[in-house]
Amino acid sequence: MKEHTFALKGTIVHTPTPQAFEILEDGFIVCRDGAVAFLGEALPESLHGIPVHDFTGRLIVPGMADIHVHAPQYGFRGLGMDLDLDSTWNTWFETYSLPEERSYADLAYADQAYDRFVDDLLHTTTTRLCAFATIHRPATELLMEKLDAAGFAAYVGKLNMDRNSIEGLQETTEESLTETRRWLEETCGRYAAVKPMVTPRYTPSCTDACMEGLQELIREFRVPVQSHLSEGLDEIEWVKSMKPEISFYGQAYDMYGMLGSDVPSVMAHCVYPTEAEFALMAQRKQLWVAHCPQSNLHSSGSAAPIRRYLEAGIHVGIGSDMAGSNTLNLFRAIADCTTASKVYWAAHERNGDPYAPKTYLGLSEAFYIATKGGCSLWGPCGSFEPGSFFDAVVIDDRPLQDLHVRPGRQRIERAIQQSDDRHVEAKFINGIQVL
Repeated sequence: MKEHTFALKGTIVHTPTPQAFEILEDGFIVCRDGAVAFLGEALPESLHGIPVHDFTGRLIVPGMADIHVHAPQYGFRGLGMDLDLDSTWNTWFETYSLPEERSYADLAYADQAYDRFVDDLLHTTTTRLCAFATIHRPATELLMEKLDAAGFAAYVGKLNMDRNSIEGLQETTEESLTETRRWLEETCGRYAAVKPMVTPRYTPSCTDACMEGLQELIREFRVPVQSHLSEGLDEIEWVKSMKPEISFYGQAYDMYGMLGSDVPSVMAHCVYPTEAEFALMAQRKQLWVAHCPQSNLHSSGSAAPIRRYLEAGIHVGIGSDMAGSNTLNLFRAIADCTTASKVYWAAHERNGDPYAPKTYLGLSEAFYIATKGGCSLWGPCGSFEPGSFFDAVVIDDRPLQDLHVRPGRQRIERAIQQSDDRHVEAKFINGIQVL
């Protein structure tokens, strides 16, 4: 049974702002009815006697949001990253992604595969996610059911693809819109914290008629949207050839109210924005960029201008982009975020100057993106500030420690660089312990 008021005790680490970690070496976080009610070094007298989960010697961090993950691709993670050396960019999709997604027409297959995905995800730092499923409505609803049963807060998308796919994984426009409507009718309001999210895979996979129909559904059901934007230069040229009337890729979504104008919108990658595209994105206050650092380096060989987005006031969260990356571990994604930022700085901002000021992202900024940055899609979330949703993950970093007594700042750095699912001891989502 849910404890309505309780506390966690341990080394508490969070980033209310991107500029620095705030750390209590030995402190308390209090949860009341699913929200953070108190954070401090000692419980006030009014809270004496509440249940306390004592995690002294462990790190307690906010739950993290993976705002771009392809759940059905989990089965072939770690495969195919060198295919492009021998053939075309699409080979990865034709060899792995699309055939694997086609398998989810078989609900028995989907049941086993999504069981594994959800169980493994439960043992990570992720508490919230935006997941792409497949075109198959029954399998998509099954994924939502499993995420709800595990206690996650999530948005899940039934894919729309009425062109440029493989046999057995392409809908007609009518099928796509009819199945999407039925899915929305069946899942809107079914679960407390797992909700539908309209998901055109990307512009090349959806006809104009499909996008027009999705726009009507978005407005009718008032649900958010997710897709891909400006991931690769070849993709951008493909979009231009299909829609010659637009001047930049983002317009292909904006013309249908899918770039943060009508409803919250999550766009993955955003590696190559033009100046006009960047300016439009900065105007859209309901737009989140899903930064996928490992996947970006794998697929396009480049890094996204994340500091520019942050400085322009654009929401930025982190995405694993499974299986464009090879892990669900968002600590790894945080480390990759700092590496990718250094790559961007060296390639685009240093200009060969050996003494150029270092403007790449620091570790606290990357941690903020993975926590409060992405979690803000759900509202006050991703830190331990009073009033925030109570999402917390306990990390037992003792197996990582050396013979020195390290302060919390060094311990969180080492955990980011070295920890994995073996070090996740407990997890709370909306005040409920799920692990």
